[in-house]
Amino acid sequence: MKAALTWYRVFATVVGISIIILILVGLPLTELHKLSPGLFPVGSAGYNLGNAISLYLGTAHGFIYMGFLFIAFTLSRLAKWSITFTLVTLLCGTIPFLSFWAEFRAIHKAEAQLAARDSVPAGS
Repeated sequence: MKAALTWYRVFATVVGISIIILILVGLPLTELHKLSPGLFPVGSAGYNLGNAISLYLGTAHGFIYMGFLFIAFTLSRLAKWSITFTLVTLLCGTIPFLSFWAEFRAIHKAEAQLAARDSVPAGS
């Protein structure tokens, strides 16, 4: 379970940071020309940067998110989380900033379970 927890931390952090960059940087740079065509014209450096972020980071985020779902589900089965806890953890992983709360919550629950399991004497 320790290895799954480590992989969960890595994937959850990367997914959380990438969705924030996509939503707060890539999307606005790509769409600001609709609000202010003179300030952010189509084809400008900002527009092109937004498109590149959306294209490359968006694609990478999608693949990484699939890995996150797999790792999070695997961890949930190893830790024997309830289906409700598992679904909340997986769904919160799709929402910018809330994903970090879900990660914190899941990690603390898994660590507590590991500590409890490790404190049981061998042969019990």
